[in-house]
Amino acid sequence: MKREIRERFGLLLGLLGVICFSLTLPATSIAVKYFGTTVVGLGRTVVAAILVAVVLFVRKEELPSLRQFKSLILVAVGAVLGFPLLTSWAMESLPVSHGAVEVALLPLSTAGFAMIRAREFPSLKFWISSVIGSLAVIIYALHLGFGSLKFADFALLLAVIILGLSYAEGGRLSKEIGSWQVIAWAILIVAPFFIIPVGLNLTSEMLHAPLQAWVSFVYLAVVSQFLAYVAWYSGMAMGGIARVSQIQYLQPFLMILFAAVFLDESITIFTIIIAVIVVFSVISGKNAPISKKESVSEKN
Repeated sequence: MKREIRERFGLLLGLLGVICFSLTLPATSIAVKYFGTTVVGLGRTVVAAILVAVVLFVRKEELPSLRQFKSLILVAVGAVLGFPLLTSWAMESLPVSHGAVEVALLPLSTAGFAMIRAREFPSLKFWISSVIGSLAVIIYALHLGFGSLKFADFALLLAVIILGLSYAEGGRLSKEIGSWQVIAWAILIVAPFFIIPVGLNLTSEMLHAPLQAWVSFVYLAVVSQFLAYVAWYSGMAMGGIARVSQIQYLQPFLMILFAAVFLDESITIFTIIIAVIVVFSVISGKNAPISKKESVSEKN
């Protein structure tokens, strides 16, 4: 596949992943009301582990090496443990639109860790575009009156930081063992540790949760926790970690759109204006040149 076509396809897969991720906070907001933080935050991984175990067994995938296992731990800490648990806790008290604004800082976190872990070096144009996008969402947050931070805000910011590391590490590792294999092994490695805490938090009342809550939980387990990562890591492997991460600027506004559809949250004209600015920064940033320094292992 030609490089240009490969990069475009990578951006398309990244967009698909972002659309799937954009439903995560709305689904979490619905599910956590009936199942609680632990079941939603960790239980989704237990369910996803059953799916990935079957896939890994059928395909007879090779076990990761010790070095790859260490990288998978970093992926698991962010994508499988930290982000689901912290966002589940935060969504108990924050509206989706609030969380969406703070999650908008994820591309900068991802690009920053990409420089460290994958040796990608974005150009000045890339960083200017990133700053413009970040400033846009900060202005949006101030306009909505999110000036005072709560503990839930700090939880979301911490989730963004550790997920940025997870994204960067997963994108780098996907070039070695495959995109879906990264999140699959990460899920399978940590899921056994989640069984006991999830089991202790299960109650009989959960069986009477409405269909909307069950659909949301299943979506979180199957799509948000696994299938969306397959598309996302594939996109980063093909299009470049820092460049594809720019698409994440669309995520908060897609979240707000889905929140309006499923949770009856309103969309203002100001939101649309900010969305246009952010989209412009994405278009500009994805076309910015990005250099990559090969590691010694890659050269050999």
